[in-house]
Amino acid sequence: MQIVNFLADAMRDGLVWLANLTGSSGLAIILLTLAIRLALYPLTLSQTRSMAVMKELQPKMQELQRKYKNNPQEYQKRIMELYKEHNVNPLGGCLPLLVQLPFLWALFWVLREFPSNLDPHFLIWNLSAQAREPLFILPALAALTTYFQMSMAMTDPNQRVMMFIMPLFIGWLSSTDFPAGLVLYWVVSNIFSIGQQYMVNQHMEAAKGTKGGAKSG
Repeated sequence: MQIVNFLADAMRDGLVWLANLTGSSGLAIILLTLAIRLALYPLTLSQTRSMAVMKELQPKMQELQRKYKNNPQEYQKRIMELYKEHNVNPLGGCLPLLVQLPFLWALFWVLREFPSNLDPHFLIWNLSAQAREPLFILPALAALTTYFQMSMAMTDPNQRVMMFIMPLFIGWLSSTDFPAGLVLYWVVSNIFSIGQQYMVNQHMEAAKGTKGGAKSG
């Protein structure tokens, strides 16, 4: 809790400074989001690479599952050997996600008690209140960006149902419980993640093509 309180104070100060600099609380939240994501970039890049490799390994993992369906111990052994061979930590995606949670909670509390010296309005939203404008633009963007992020990072086809449930859940929370400013943070953070995942995927495809060309030659 002390970490969240410390982060909340730091984020409040950062939000006020950026809002005074840009003249907009909305731009301040966008810049604050980018600053947080850049600070966490080494961790999230590791997570993104791990997800991309896990996705590449899915056919081999499914083959092992079929081959050792009646021998779960041997299956687990072969899976761990596969992870070791490709230098993949199956839990590599957990730590970056856990690290981001305190920032999310801290900003939630900052926006619930929006700094009194700032104007909470940005475009058609009151950033300190629920994102309930008639078109539900922010909740819809939160749901869509969550869906695209999950679809790009999904490593297990059996999790496909969650790819639809989670975005709907996020969209519902965004329209009922979250301040609009927090939803804006979520959308910008998702867009950052989508761009990062796309670049990692492209890099891996290029590396695969280079290896394939070298073998052919």
